Amino acid sequence: MPVFQLNRQPFFPDPDLAEENGLLAIGGDLRPERLIAAYRQGIFPWYSKGDPLLWWFTSPRLVLFPEEFHTPRRLARKIRQQPFTIRFDTAFEKVITACAGSRIRHGEETWILPEMKEAYLSLHQLGYAHSVECWQGDRLAGGLYGVQMDRVFFGESMFTIVSDASKIALAALVDRCLDKGMKMIDCQMTTQHLVNFGARELLKKDFIYNIAQWIQSTEPEGKWIYDKDN
Repeated sequence: MPVFQLNRQPFFPDPDLAEENGLLAIGGDLRPERLIAAYRQGIFPWYSKGDPLLWWFTSPRLVLFPEEFHTPRRLARKIRQQPFTIRFDTAFEKVITACAGSRIRHGEETWILPEMKEAYLSLHQLGYAHSVECWQGDRLAGGLYGVQMDRVFFGESMFTIVSDASKIALAALVDRCLDKGMKMIDCQMTTQHLVNFGARELLKKDFIYNIAQWIQSTEPEGKWIYDKDN
């Protein structure tokens, strides 16, 4: 199938037209309206330094249904010990910067390039992108970030500085999804790490169906608040 060249208009081809490896389109920009249109269809940008802007719709798609989240016994014990203060949306820029830095420290390429960082900061300011943070005093110990569209959360990246911090951030995200009636966390790429927490692969048709069912609105929720602090 052809890879589509995007123009200035924030529209995407049908995800069914993606190549076998998930590549759907090339070009365009990272304006908020473009990103909102992409996530509305389950499409996400992913590219490395020196590459053109690439847009993907991968299949099968790894997702985590909040009610299927599996908490390993050791992690459950750690959560009960409350080693971290959980916060939402208090340090989004620090979280996305730490996610980029984590990959570089491990000798991996990062797709969180300066222009990507600025794009997601804009989404955060508009109330679409959110961070889950684990703090030890004034130290950010780990966390994750992603994009919410109605009842779906699209996970983008996570990082850990202190052992188990990103796992506890994921558990906090799942708790929030359950509390707020959110239906699905999109994990994008399949990893054994996430499978161990209960994530599973969906066929393209099932993922598209869920997106259509659970994204009825593209209005942002606004800043998240950690309700359990109240």
